[in-house]
Amino acid sequence: MEGAVVGDSFVHLHCHTEFSMLDGAARVHDLFKGAERMGMPALAITDHGNLFGAYEFYKASKNYDVKPIIGLEAYLTPRTHRSERKRVQFGDGTGEDVASKGAYTHMTMWASDKQAMHNLFKLSSRSSLEGFFYKPRADRELLSEYGRGLIATTGCPSGEVQTFLRLGQYENARAAAAEFRDIFGEGNFYVELMDHGLSIENKVRRDLLRIAKDLNLPLVATNDLHYVHAEDADAHDTLLCVSAGSRKAQADRFKFDGSGYYLKSPEEMRALFTELPEACDNTLAIAERIETVFDEGIGTYMPRFDCPEGETEDSWFHKEVDKGLHYRYPDGVPDEVTERAAFESQIISTMGFTGYFLVVADFINWAKNNGIRVGPGRGSGAGSMCAYAMRITDLDPLKHGLLFERFLNPERISMPDFDIDFDDRRRGEVIQYVTHKYGSDKVAQIITYGSIKAKAAVKDASRVLDMPFAVGEKITKAMPADVMGKGVPLPDLFNPEHKRYAEGQEFRDLYDSDTDVKTVVEAAKGIEGLKRQWGVHAAGVIMSNAPLQDVIPVMKRESDGAIITQFDYPGCESLGLIKMDFLGLRNLTVIADAVNNIKINRDIDIDLEELPLTDPATYDLLQRGDTLGVFQLDGGPMRQLLRSMQPDCFDDISAVGALYRPGPMGADSHNKYARRKTGREKVEPIHPELAEALEPILGETYGLIVYQEQVMAIAQQLAGYTLGAADMLRRAMGKKKKAELDAHYERFSKGMKERGFHQEPIDVLWNILLPFSDYAFNKAHSAAYGVVSYWTAYLKANYPTEYMAALLQSVRDDKDKSAGYLAECRRMGIQVLPPDVNSSESAFTPVGKDIRFGLGAIRNVGDKVVSAWAKERAQVGKARDFHDFLDKAPLLMCNKRVIESLIKAGGFDELGHTRRSLMTVYEEAVDSVIELKKNEEHGQFDLFGDFGNTSDGGGLERHPIPELDEWDKRTKLAFEREMLGLYVSDHPLNGLEHVLLQHGKHSVSSVAAEGGFRGETTVCGLITAVTRRVNKKGAFYAVIMLEDLEASIEVTVFPKVYDVVAQYLAPDTIVSVKGVVEEAEDRARMRAQDVHAPQVSSDGGVGPVVLTLPTVRCTPGVVGNLKQVLSGHPGGAEVHLQLRNGEKLTTFRLGNGFHVAPSSPLFADLKALLGPSAVSFGKGTAHG
Repeated sequence: MEGAVVGDSFVHLHCHTEFSMLDGAARVHDLFKGAERMGMPALAITDHGNLFGAYEFYKASKNYDVKPIIGLEAYLTPRTHRSERKRVQFGDGTGEDVASKGAYTHMTMWASDKQAMHNLFKLSSRSSLEGFFYKPRADRELLSEYGRGLIATTGCPSGEVQTFLRLGQYENARAAAAEFRDIFGEGNFYVELMDHGLSIENKVRRDLLRIAKDLNLPLVATNDLHYVHAEDADAHDTLLCVSAGSRKAQADRFKFDGSGYYLKSPEEMRALFTELPEACDNTLAIAERIETVFDEGIGTYMPRFDCPEGETEDSWFHKEVDKGLHYRYPDGVPDEVTERAAFESQIISTMGFTGYFLVVADFINWAKNNGIRVGPGRGSGAGSMCAYAMRITDLDPLKHGLLFERFLNPERISMPDFDIDFDDRRRGEVIQYVTHKYGSDKVAQIITYGSIKAKAAVKDASRVLDMPFAVGEKITKAMPADVMGKGVPLPDLFNPEHKRYAEGQEFRDLYDSDTDVKTVVEAAKGIEGLKRQWGVHAAGVIMSNAPLQDVIPVMKRESDGAIITQFDYPGCESLGLIKMDFLGLRNLTVIADAVNNIKINRDIDIDLEELPLTDPATYDLLQRGDTLGVFQLDGGPMRQLLRSMQPDCFDDISAVGALYRPGPMGADSHNKYARRKTGREKVEPIHPELAEALEPILGETYGLIVYQEQVMAIAQQLAGYTLGAADMLRRAMGKKKKAELDAHYERFSKGMKERGFHQEPIDVLWNILLPFSDYAFNKAHSAAYGVVSYWTAYLKANYPTEYMAALLQSVRDDKDKSAGYLAECRRMGIQVLPPDVNSSESAFTPVGKDIRFGLGAIRNVGDKVVSAWAKERAQVGKARDFHDFLDKAPLLMCNKRVIESLIKAGGFDELGHTRRSLMTVYEEAVDSVIELKKNEEHGQFDLFGDFGNTSDGGGLERHPIPELDEWDKRTKLAFEREMLGLYVSDHPLNGLEHVLLQHGKHSVSSVAAEGGFRGETTVCGLITAVTRRVNKKGAFYAVIMLEDLEASIEVTVFPKVYDVVAQYLAPDTIVSVKGVVEEAEDRARMRAQDVHAPQVSSDGGVGPVVLTLPTVRCTPGVVGNLKQVLSGHPGGAEVHLQLRNGEKLTTFRLGNGFHVAPSSPLFADLKALLGPSAVSFGKGTAHG
């Protein structure tokens, strides 16, 4: 490299992209654009301690005329073995010493070719697996093992060589550099020079050059790049504040000193190193030496199945399918089934996927044989007859009209993708099984990268800039709501071409009118879309036939030792790796528990897989819309749709799952289906000429296109497509690419004309198919998930107690859902009994027709304590009274906190003691047994404990339990709620439903529900918690939890309102809240505008009923009739009579004989007698 090329260019070799999370702010494509614009021939990625971005960087480079270089800024141990998790200082431990108080040093390195890149992968992987201490660290041993082909440097100021130099230890620095040169080889170890105007760089420059001269090491100039453009410095600084949780105004926060951490031009870099041009020339020389290649492919590393001797994967697959067909069809395999299986088998074999099917069938059948509940199928895989035969899925594809080509298209090579649902609690066991069977080095979970979304960017920027909390809230509330989990990026809110531009008008008005808002939004734009943190894919597991470290870099999650890929799934798939989805489905856990409950409570064995999908009681339940707690059919609007639809066969369950989504609902397809099914709307053919041809395809859905399979069948049967080509058409319609669609239209139109159809119906059908291909749903998925819906509905309809117990157990940590399901139990007439030390297990348990609350759900108790007691109880029998319980309970349970919690929760109610009386003696009672329990635990027994005492209780001193009346209802229930998180034995609002109706326009449950009412309204309920806070201006505000009998909602009472209503904000107070219900990130929240408390007496009575009329109307006749009406509705609420005489208003409280029970009939009678305006409720004050 000589002449002009060497003299005027430069390659950036030290670049921190956004994959150096919350530290690097350089977006990969922006980097390449900048490098290409400045004529740089190559560009490197060197993220901190990880290779997350390596493949994405390589892939992005294909769009630019810039060579990619894969590198790493590695962390090294401070001269210790990587297994030693300890800090080491090279000097006196000051800030000049080893980074992170002695945990690690840094080193920059690049891979020169494919083999070197895989060495880099292994170095990075083992640094994480074996050397993690704050960061993944390599040591000399790993550098020696994997150094071949790597080019490395002395690194940044945190490198080992520079650290020694700063501490004045030149000989140690020189020795370290010589050692690294020997490890990487002559010509492969460089002295790295940086210049950001920092003293930490400049003070060691002379010594670095001396080492280079002494050891004949080449120089290389770098820029510690963390962002792309000079003007991005502020955005990068914002990102550092987000990372550290600090504010920009803080003087002591972490920030970059110096400047220029951007993609500098070759001219700028060469100007910095005018005296050392060779340091810049060497960046080009290094780039010349490097060639980056990834081996891409589809299914290259398909896991291999261990077949019996003499069998290949293909031969064994065919035998397994044949065996499975005879299992599925014990009365003989029908011809069409044999034909379908043979057709599929041939495609699966040709594509080389037989091993994949065998592996999936292996772990699914292992799970089923080990009592782990597995879902009936998910996604398009349910369309395969071979999968059904091998028990991968449990839905007959022929019976339900499911297409194999929707799963594996013979006309385009793509990977099969089975998503499998397992009992949520036991999913880990299945992953353990495959890890053990197929090799821990060949199985890993998959990384995900979380990026900073628009609303989060606004909130982060607002906090970093020290703006009041209300500013960030105001901006995010003005931004368009997320649709299907996707928001509108901030720049697009200013782009008139964006399809959701109109929704951003309120946001733009705010931006234009408020300078603070503008400042926050501009700062937010700088960090939006950058990577925030890594996570783990909820379900995906990579399985390979080769050790993963030979293919990609991996890492270890420190919290649990899980092995995780460093590349995300799209990257892994492009490199030939296969993903299996092991999903945990809570509803399968509920089903497993319900089936177990039925066995325990009724001694009946239920085999759901053999269940016919025709149970009348199940369809009755669906038609009533009693589907709270039924999988997929749980929501209020869905229950309403079921009542409208009146489902009476499994096809309806499948259809409702497909129709209840934004697309079909936007076209009103869900309501059309319901009306057509119930005869309220005529079934109209798409076109009279098409009626007969479409009937076999659309007949089951009343002439509506509901499923993708119907789109494919129409193309096949009316236009002569093969099913493989029909799948391509469906995909093309979804992508909306004009050129592709035009070609398909020609083929579609020609095919239909050949079958005798005219142009008009062809165009009508095409124009209907085009938008509906977006809405149409995968029938294989909706039918398979429909089976889970059917199972849960069947269990609720036929075994309600056992099912509701399982449901309550599944949500025991979610008090909102628990309260809703508890209310459903009350509605169904199932009594949920408080926990009981004698009959409760850890979980919710059916006892006859009742459900017993689980002891494990009580605060401060926990499953470990309950297990110990259950084991003891099985041996020594139930407790006869409180003291007998303490005698029998294990030491673990004889803890004052545990016993107090059990008392308050009602755990001893069945033993005949009141909660209040036990609270007076429990401390002394526990003290009296604790020493004996400890001695027993250590094998020491009181030999004379029972001597001369034949009465119960041995020689222990007993504290008699006083006979005290129980606490009043309010106190008792408050303690119960404190311990259980919700009211169980009773509810303070029971009997007061009319108060909630009278004082609220909407119920709490109707606004708290997903998709519930949003906007201004009034709700009435019980305050169960109050948190008072102070804002930055010193003003008080409050956050209260408001609940009714079914749900709860968080209400924020801001300072202006708080000052007026603070007196009402106390737990166990019934209040009416006027305000605005808004959609928050995870659930609805309410902003209060006014709060008032309807009058409710301490015994639960309410009132008053206020009657207002002119004095002249108070005649004996009216009074007599009034007495008669009031006497007919006796109750606990006071009646106040307000007499108006001109401007003067006098209020009288009627005597106890005229207290009433407020109800609709009472108000109707009073209004008929006195007129509508004369009657009000819950207001007014009596004077006598």
